[in-house]
Amino acid sequence: MSELKKQGIVFAILAYGLWGFLPMYFKVIEQVSPAEIVVHRVIWSFFFTLALILMLRRWQKVKDVFAQPKYLWRLVLSSALVSGNWLLYIWAVNNDRILDGSLGYYINPIVNIILGMAFLQERLRPVQWFAVGLAVFGVAVELVAFGEIPWIALTLAVTFSTYGLIRKQIPVDAQTGLFLETAVLLSPALVYLLFFVESTTGNLLANTWQLNSLLLLAGPFTSVPLILFAAAAQRLNYSTMGFFQYIAPSIMFGLAIGVYGETFTLQKGITFLFIWAALAVFSLDALRWQRQQPKFQS
Repeated sequence: MSELKKQGIVFAILAYGLWGFLPMYFKVIEQVSPAEIVVHRVIWSFFFTLALILMLRRWQKVKDVFAQPKYLWRLVLSSALVSGNWLLYIWAVNNDRILDGSLGYYINPIVNIILGMAFLQERLRPVQWFAVGLAVFGVAVELVAFGEIPWIALTLAVTFSTYGLIRKQIPVDAQTGLFLETAVLLSPALVYLLFFVESTTGNLLANTWQLNSLLLLAGPFTSVPLILFAAAAQRLNYSTMGFFQYIAPSIMFGLAIGVYGETFTLQKGITFLFIWAALAVFSLDALRWQRQQPKFQS
């Protein structure tokens, strides 16, 4: 195994591991409303990524995006999607729905496949169709048999997958992209924090220094996993990265049941079972397909 690939594996594990444990951070500051937390993620991620861009002298990459106006509206749309995803995710964590969040990010790869087929003219192999069918059946069982639909999981999966689809069409790295997205959201975030927040935690001057310090950490806690993910993606092929994406929802699943005592009901169990089966089929097919590809010697 090459040194670059080893580095990529370490970066991928760190990125998805940090994402998996992120609910613990939101639980620590659960006295702050989800909307306020999103605002702080926007503000402090903006300044954190700005500092990195200036230190690493990558301002030209920002200018390159502004030189192509066709990408700007896509950034506005991706900003709206990612902020909505953050808001629902934090709400789910702080309302003891971490299992729903975990299910959403397990479903995410399946939604990626469907969007790739619908918008990128990607063709599914028969086994991939079977995996998609298993996932759809798992959701349908919960809807028909129990009269409920996992709307939190589905919304998280669809918003994040759509966000990824849009970002795929913008030639910008994760760090610069996050800076631009938070720049788009910065003004409304500041207006909301200064004029519309009525909670006791909305006034930073009245908060304890401990709480303000935790809110400031929203910047690096949002940015660092994305930067690690980008570094991993540069060193590993797409199919290899796919095997690491289950780390985050698996950690969330363990936290929900083992740490925060969420109830693993029969209906959730059935849905999870079909999603896990779909992911197993999808992963095995991806591994088989990768092994069948010709290897060229340089």
